[in-house]
Amino acid sequence: MSVRESILREMGLGPIWRLRDAPDAQLPEVEADVPPEHSTPKVAPSAAPDAAPRRLSSEMLSRAREANAVADAPAASVPEASRENTARAGDLDWDALTQTIQTCRDCSLCEQRTKAVPGVGDRQADWLVVGEGPGAEEDARGEPFVGKAGKLLDAMLSAIGLARGENVYLTNAVKCRPPMNRPLDASELAACAPYLARQIALIKPRLIVVLGRPAAQALLNTDIRIASARGRCFDYHGIPVVVTYHPAYLLRNPLDKAKAWEDLCFARRQMRDRSSGNGDA
Repeated sequence: MSVRESILREMGLGPIWRLRDAPDAQLPEVEADVPPEHSTPKVAPSAAPDAAPRRLSSEMLSRAREANAVADAPAASVPEASRENTARAGDLDWDALTQTIQTCRDCSLCEQRTKAVPGVGDRQADWLVVGEGPGAEEDARGEPFVGKAGKLLDAMLSAIGLARGENVYLTNAVKCRPPMNRPLDASELAACAPYLARQIALIKPRLIVVLGRPAAQALLNTDIRIASARGRCFDYHGIPVVVTYHPAYLLRNPLDKAKAWEDLCFARRQMRDRSSGNGDA
Protein backbone atom coordinates (compact mmCIF):
# COMPACT_ATOMS: atom_id res chain seq x y z
CA MET A 1 0.00 0.00 0.00
CA SER A 2 1.35 3.42 -0.96
CA VAL A 3 1.71 6.32 1.48
CA ARG A 4 -1.15 8.12 -0.27
CA GLU A 5 -3.45 5.12 0.06
CA SER A 6 -2.55 4.85 3.75
CA ILE A 7 -3.47 8.51 4.27
CA LEU A 8 -6.81 8.14 2.52
CA ARG A 9 -7.58 4.96 4.44
CA GLU A 10 -6.86 6.86 7.66
CA MET A 11 -9.47 9.41 6.52
CA GLY A 12 -11.91 6.55 6.04
CA LEU A 13 -11.99 7.09 2.30
CA GLY A 14 -10.42 3.82 1.24
CA PRO A 15 -7.61 3.14 -1.26
CA ILE A 16 -9.82 3.73 -4.30
CA TRP A 17 -9.86 7.50 -3.76
CA ARG A 18 -7.83 9.68 -6.08
CA LEU A 19 -7.45 13.44 -6.16
CA ARG A 20 -9.11 14.76 -9.31
CA ASP A 21 -8.78 18.16 -10.87
CA ALA A 22 -12.08 18.15 -12.78
CA PRO A 23 -14.62 20.19 -10.78
CA ASP A 24 -17.45 17.86 -11.67
CA ALA A 25 -15.61 14.65 -10.73
CA GLN A 26 -17.94 12.11 -9.13
CA LEU A 27 -16.65 10.64 -5.90
CA PRO A 28 -17.47 7.18 -4.51
CA GLU A 29 -19.12 6.70 -1.18
CA VAL A 30 -16.95 6.28 1.90
CA GLU A 31 -16.74 3.61 4.54
CA ALA A 32 -18.02 4.50 8.00
CA ASP A 33 -14.98 3.08 9.77
CA VAL A 34 -14.07 5.89 12.17
CA PRO A 35 -15.53 5.57 15.71
CA PRO A 36 -17.37 8.54 17.22
CA GLU A 37 -15.31 10.91 19.31
CA HIS A 38 -16.05 10.26 22.98
CA SER A 39 -15.56 13.85 24.09
CA THR A 40 -18.23 15.34 21.81
CA PRO A 41 -22.02 14.92 21.84
CA LYS A 42 -23.44 12.41 19.41
CA VAL A 43 -25.69 13.51 16.57
CA ALA A 44 -28.56 11.34 15.41
CA PRO A 45 -27.85 9.69 12.03
CA SER A 46 -30.94 11.36 10.59
CA ALA A 47 -29.70 14.85 11.42
CA ALA A 48 -29.09 17.16 8.47
CA PRO A 49 -25.40 17.34 7.43
CA ASP A 50 -25.08 20.96 8.39
CA ALA A 51 -26.96 20.69 11.69
CA ALA A 52 -23.91 21.52 13.82
CA PRO A 53 -24.20 20.79 17.57
CA ARG A 54 -23.56 24.45 18.37
CA ARG A 55 -25.45 27.35 16.84
CA LEU A 56 -24.95 31.06 16.84
CA SER A 57 -27.88 33.22 17.82
CA SER A 58 -28.76 36.33 15.88
CA GLU A 59 -27.32 38.36 18.74
CA MET A 60 -24.02 36.47 18.57
CA LEU A 61 -23.80 37.03 14.83
CA SER A 62 -24.51 40.71 15.31
CA ARG A 63 -21.76 41.09 17.90
CA ALA A 64 -19.30 39.13 15.75
CA ARG A 65 -20.10 41.40 12.81
CA GLU A 66 -19.33 44.42 14.92
CA ALA A 67 -16.00 43.04 16.09
CA ASN A 68 -14.83 41.71 12.72
CA ALA A 69 -15.85 44.87 10.87
CA VAL A 70 -14.37 47.26 13.40
CA ALA A 71 -11.68 48.48 11.04
CA ASP A 72 -14.32 49.62 8.57
CA ALA A 73 -16.97 50.87 10.99
CA PRO A 74 -17.28 54.22 12.74
CA ALA A 75 -15.97 54.00 16.28
CA ALA A 76 -19.34 54.87 17.80
CA SER A 77 -21.05 51.82 16.24
CA VAL A 78 -18.84 49.26 18.02
CA PRO A 79 -19.05 48.34 21.73
CA GLU A 80 -16.33 50.03 23.77
CA ALA A 81 -14.78 46.76 24.96
CA SER A 82 -14.48 45.51 21.37
CA ARG A 83 -12.95 48.80 20.20
CA GLU A 84 -10.37 48.69 23.00
CA ASN A 85 -9.56 45.03 22.29
CA THR A 86 -9.22 45.70 18.57
CA ALA A 87 -7.02 48.74 19.12
CA ARG A 88 -4.79 46.71 21.41
CA ALA A 89 -4.45 43.83 18.91
CA GLY A 90 -4.25 45.93 15.76
CA ASP A 91 -0.53 46.71 15.82
CA LEU A 92 0.85 43.67 17.65
CA ASP A 93 3.57 41.47 16.19
CA TRP A 94 3.37 37.70 16.53
CA ASP A 95 5.07 37.38 19.91
CA ALA A 96 3.07 40.20 21.46
CA LEU A 97 -0.17 38.91 19.96
CA THR A 98 0.46 35.40 21.29
CA GLN A 99 1.26 36.75 24.75
CA THR A 100 -1.87 38.92 24.70
CA ILE A 101 -4.05 35.94 23.78
CA GLN A 102 -2.48 33.75 26.45
CA THR A 103 -3.11 36.33 29.17
CA CYS A 104 -6.42 37.70 27.85
CA ARG A 105 -9.17 38.25 30.40
CA ASP A 106 -11.66 40.08 28.20
CA CYS A 107 -14.44 37.49 28.59
CA SER A 108 -15.56 34.85 31.04
CA LEU A 109 -13.82 31.97 29.22
CA CYS A 110 -10.54 32.91 30.94
CA GLU A 111 -11.95 31.87 34.31
CA GLN A 112 -11.96 28.12 33.63
CA ARG A 113 -9.37 27.66 30.90
CA THR A 114 -6.22 25.63 31.44
CA LYS A 115 -4.42 27.21 28.50
CA ALA A 116 -5.43 29.66 25.83
CA VAL A 117 -4.94 28.28 22.31
CA PRO A 118 -3.60 30.97 19.96
CA GLY A 119 -2.78 28.67 17.03
CA VAL A 120 0.07 26.72 15.53
CA GLY A 121 1.86 26.40 12.21
CA ASP A 122 3.63 28.36 9.52
CA ARG A 123 3.21 32.08 10.18
CA GLN A 124 3.74 32.85 6.50
CA ALA A 125 1.45 30.10 5.26
CA ASP A 126 -0.57 30.21 2.06
CA TRP A 127 -3.27 28.14 3.77
CA LEU A 128 -5.14 29.17 6.92
CA VAL A 129 -7.49 26.69 8.61
CA VAL A 130 -10.00 28.11 11.10
CA GLY A 131 -12.16 26.07 13.47
CA GLU A 132 -14.63 27.16 16.12
CA GLY A 133 -12.94 26.80 19.52
CA PRO A 134 -10.69 24.55 21.59
CA GLY A 135 -11.91 21.29 23.09
CA ALA A 136 -10.72 19.53 26.23
CA GLU A 137 -7.44 18.21 24.79
CA GLU A 138 -6.66 21.51 23.10
CA ASP A 139 -7.29 23.32 26.39
CA ALA A 140 -4.89 20.97 28.18
CA ARG A 141 -2.11 21.21 25.58
CA GLY A 142 -2.53 24.74 24.27
CA GLU A 143 -2.58 23.54 20.65
CA PRO A 144 -5.52 23.42 18.23
CA PHE A 145 -6.82 20.29 16.51
CA VAL A 146 -5.33 17.50 18.62
CA GLY A 147 -6.76 14.12 19.53
CA LYS A 148 -8.90 12.13 17.08
CA ALA A 149 -10.24 15.20 15.29
CA GLY A 150 -6.70 16.54 14.89
CA LYS A 151 -5.47 13.26 13.45
CA LEU A 152 -8.30 13.26 10.94
CA LEU A 153 -7.52 16.87 9.98
CA ASP A 154 -3.85 15.94 9.49
CA ALA A 155 -4.92 13.09 7.20
CA MET A 156 -7.23 15.43 5.28
CA LEU A 157 -4.41 17.93 4.77
CA SER A 158 -1.97 15.20 3.78
CA ALA A 159 -4.38 13.95 1.13
CA ILE A 160 -4.01 17.26 -0.74
CA GLY A 161 -0.25 17.50 -0.24
CA LEU A 162 -0.17 19.60 2.94
CA ALA A 163 1.23 18.96 6.41
CA ARG A 164 0.75 20.56 9.80
CA GLY A 165 3.35 23.28 10.23
CA GLU A 166 4.31 23.40 6.56
CA ASN A 167 2.58 26.17 4.61
CA VAL A 168 -0.49 25.78 6.87
CA TYR A 169 -1.55 27.68 9.97
CA LEU A 170 -4.23 26.26 12.29
CA THR A 171 -6.33 28.36 14.64
CA ASN A 172 -9.86 28.86 15.98
CA ALA A 173 -12.34 31.70 16.00
CA VAL A 174 -12.29 31.60 19.82
CA LYS A 175 -9.04 30.98 21.68
CA CYS A 176 -10.32 29.55 24.99
CA ARG A 177 -12.46 26.49 25.60
CA PRO A 178 -16.12 27.03 26.46
CA PRO A 179 -16.86 25.01 29.63
CA MET A 180 -18.30 21.61 28.73
CA ASN A 181 -18.08 22.69 25.06
CA ARG A 182 -21.22 24.80 25.49
CA PRO A 183 -22.37 27.22 22.73
CA LEU A 184 -20.37 30.42 22.51
CA ASP A 185 -21.61 33.66 24.01
CA ALA A 186 -21.78 36.86 21.97
CA SER A 187 -19.27 38.63 24.21
CA GLU A 188 -16.82 35.74 23.80
CA LEU A 189 -16.98 35.94 20.01
CA ALA A 190 -16.57 39.71 20.15
CA ALA A 191 -13.57 39.46 22.50
CA CYS A 192 -11.69 37.05 20.23
CA ALA A 193 -12.65 38.42 16.81
CA PRO A 194 -9.85 41.04 16.78
CA TYR A 195 -7.28 38.34 17.56
CA LEU A 196 -8.32 36.25 14.56
CA ALA A 197 -8.41 39.37 12.38
CA ARG A 198 -4.87 40.26 13.46
CA GLN A 199 -3.64 36.72 12.80
CA ILE A 200 -5.06 36.89 9.29
CA ALA A 201 -3.42 40.28 8.74
CA LEU A 202 -0.04 38.93 9.87
CA ILE A 203 -0.20 35.65 7.95
CA LYS A 204 -1.64 37.12 4.75
CA PRO A 205 -2.90 33.70 3.63
CA ARG A 206 -3.83 33.11 0.03
CA LEU A 207 -6.81 30.96 1.03
CA ILE A 208 -8.81 30.29 4.19
CA VAL A 209 -10.54 26.98 4.90
CA VAL A 210 -13.24 27.31 7.56
CA LEU A 211 -14.31 24.19 9.43
CA GLY A 212 -17.89 24.07 10.62
CA ARG A 213 -20.92 26.33 10.56
CA PRO A 214 -20.24 28.38 13.73
CA ALA A 215 -16.71 29.27 12.61
CA ALA A 216 -17.95 30.17 9.14
CA GLN A 217 -20.65 32.43 10.54
CA ALA A 218 -18.20 34.12 12.91
CA LEU A 219 -15.61 34.78 10.19
CA LEU A 220 -17.94 35.77 7.37
CA ASN A 221 -20.48 37.68 9.46
CA THR A 222 -23.47 36.04 7.83
CA ASP A 223 -25.83 33.14 8.44
CA ILE A 224 -24.38 30.13 6.62
CA ARG A 225 -25.52 26.56 6.18
CA ILE A 226 -22.76 24.16 5.21
CA ALA A 227 -24.95 22.31 2.70
CA SER A 228 -25.57 25.47 0.68
CA ALA A 229 -22.09 26.96 1.25
CA ARG A 230 -20.19 23.98 -0.13
CA GLY A 231 -18.65 24.44 -3.56
CA ARG A 232 -18.75 28.24 -3.27
CA CYS A 233 -15.89 30.66 -2.76
CA PHE A 234 -16.56 33.40 -0.22
CA ASP A 235 -14.49 36.50 0.44
CA TYR A 236 -12.75 37.85 3.53
CA HIS A 237 -11.16 41.22 2.72
CA GLY A 238 -9.97 39.93 -0.65
CA ILE A 239 -8.98 36.45 0.58
CA PRO A 240 -11.00 33.51 -0.81
CA VAL A 241 -12.76 31.40 1.83
CA VAL A 242 -13.89 27.79 1.40
CA VAL A 243 -16.31 26.26 3.93
CA THR A 244 -16.46 22.58 4.87
CA TYR A 245 -17.25 20.27 7.78
CA HIS A 246 -15.32 20.19 11.04
CA PRO A 247 -13.30 16.98 11.61
CA ALA A 248 -15.14 16.34 14.89
CA TYR A 249 -18.42 16.37 12.97
CA LEU A 250 -16.96 13.95 10.41
CA LEU A 251 -15.99 11.54 13.18
CA ARG A 252 -19.64 11.42 14.21
CA ASN A 253 -20.93 11.41 10.62
CA PRO A 254 -18.30 9.51 8.58
CA LEU A 255 -20.47 9.27 5.47
CA ASP A 256 -20.00 13.01 4.99
CA LYS A 257 -16.25 12.54 4.56
CA ALA A 258 -16.93 12.22 0.85
CA LYS A 259 -18.34 15.74 0.83
CA ALA A 260 -15.39 17.05 2.84
CA TRP A 261 -13.06 15.44 0.31
CA GLU A 262 -14.85 17.24 -2.52
CA ASP A 263 -14.47 20.49 -0.59
CA LEU A 264 -10.72 19.95 -0.16
CA CYS A 265 -10.37 19.31 -3.89
CA PHE A 266 -12.35 22.50 -4.55
CA ALA A 267 -10.08 24.46 -2.18
CA ARG A 268 -6.98 23.14 -3.92
CA ARG A 269 -8.36 24.19 -7.29
CA GLN A 270 -8.99 27.68 -5.91
CA MET A 271 -5.38 27.86 -4.78
CA ARG A 272 -4.15 26.65 -8.16
CA ASP A 273 -6.30 29.25 -9.91
CA ARG A 274 -4.82 32.00 -7.77
CA SER A 275 -1.32 30.73 -8.49
CA SER A 276 -1.96 30.73 -12.23
CA GLY A 277 -3.72 34.09 -12.17
CA ASN A 278 -7.08 32.61 -13.18
CA GLY A 279 -8.87 33.15 -9.86
CA ASP A 280 -11.44 35.75 -9.08
CA ALA A 281 -9.24 37.43 -6.50
